[in-house]
Amino acid sequence: MALTDPLGDMLTRIRNGQQAKKDSVLSPASKLRTRVLEVLQREGYIRGFSEDATGAHPQLRIELKYFEGQPAIKHLARVSKPGRRVYSGSKELPIVRNGLGITIVSTPRGVLSDAEARAANVGGEVLAEVF
Repeated sequence: MALTDPLGDMLTRIRNGQQAKKDSVLSPASKLRTRVLEVLQREGYIRGFSEDATGAHPQLRIELKYFEGQPAIKHLARVSKPGRRVYSGSKELPIVRNGLGITIVSTPRGVLSDAEARAANVGGEVLAEVF
């Protein structure tokens, strides 16, 4: 069965892994998923990730991060979905939790956090929000 939302699947795997207190989770690899994970790592929401190419299909091993036993990610949600795409200009990018969270945006300059997109003055598709 084909996946209709691969990025949403990866975000769900991260949420489920943190609820189950896992150290790491596996997700199929793709360029978009890798770029989103780079943003999450830069912003300090995950410890890191690596690509496992042992099987027929490459996998991403995502190292989850906890702070005093609690997950570093309290909320992780997909904003732009296959049935309803959400786009935003650089001036209208949503602010999550009054600046305490981030919005992940796919721009012509790559996948960026909302602060990076505002600094570069570019808008794009709002992929997810994290806090």
